[in-house]
Amino acid sequence: MDRAFLDANVLFSAAWREHAGLLALWHLGDLELVTSEHAVEEALRNLPDDPRREKLGALLATVEVGVGAFEAVPLPAGANLPADDLPILQAALGMAATHVLTGDVRHFGHLMGKKVGRLQILRPAEYLRRRRE
Repeated sequence: MDRAFLDANVLFSAAWREHAGLLALWHLGDLELVTSEHAVEEALRNLPDDPRREKLGALLATVEVGVGAFEAVPLPAGANLPADDLPILQAALGMAATHVLTGDVRHFGHLMGKKVGRLQILRPAEYLRRRRE
């Protein structure tokens, strides 16, 4: 079974857009969704109003949220990311994720479609497309 780590921008988009296609992730029965407290806090910082924050809260009810820091998790070769994105990768590794789903092409773009250790880095749409095939 896949275990997908949701980056803050995925959480934000799921809460922001009423009919976001990535909401399909929540309907896959054989997918475990995980994220970190760090990613949740970043998404909340960027959501401007209560209805969207409430929607995020409802979505998070079915997501495992890792609490605390994951600095002790060693990063695999190729994990060259800006310092503010390293907690995402460390949390994904620490939570035994198989995938990192992110829309952050600025920082994760060079890793899209590649593996970093055991983690496959993908955009949510690409993950869903692969699942349909």
